[in-house]
Amino acid sequence: MPRLPINPLLQRQMYEVARRFRKEPTASEHLLWQALRNKQCAGRKFRRQQPIGGFIVDFLCADEKLIIEVDGEIHADQREADAERQHLLEQAGYRVLRFTANQVESQRDAVLATITALWNPKIEN
Repeated sequence: MPRLPINPLLQRQMYEVARRFRKEPTASEHLLWQALRNKQCAGRKFRRQQPIGGFIVDFLCADEKLIIEVDGEIHADQREADAERQHLLEQAGYRVLRFTANQVESQRDAVLATITALWNPKIEN
């Protein structure tokens, strides 16, 4: 599986930026983190603001190689960059789920159901 290479100096900087992001989450990130932390979502361990190569992802379930991104308003102006970033992460073997901040804030249960369905799909008869 391809890796996302990064030089050690940049890697240290990414971890410092991620630490700052964890201290200052957006409202939607905070709300989703309250539901993901401590293995509350299908018993899976998630990390928040996790560096992967030269990127920092909002939430990562490392065991499942699942990334969850919460896109605020700024992402409307960077769709092309987000798509390229997602492509690189997928090439490295990650699955990426994207939700808008509005979805997380107004439809949190539906967001969690979408995430949980990855491990507990409904059996159709």
